[in-house]
Amino acid sequence: MKGYRLNPNREFVNRIIEGVQRKEGHCPCRKDVSEETLCPCDEFITTGICRCGLFIKEEDVEKFLPKEAKNEKKDETN
Repeated sequence: MKGYRLNPNREFVNRIIEGVQRKEGHCPCRKDVSEETLCPCDEFITTGICRCGLFIKEEDVEKFLPKEAKNEKKDETN
């Protein structure tokens, strides 16, 4: 989906992906399991809201970087 990307926090993404695998491809944030909850779920596709945080808006990438990565970025700009 244009304007979105995977969350840059790899540790977080790995945990979410493990949840998707445990639920056989379905969103780990949802209790129900149906065609609508296959990742990426219909809610994300229609509204752009990813409940689990796997996909985020490109302009929000900085907010989701782990602390170490934020510090590295600061060091690069100085």
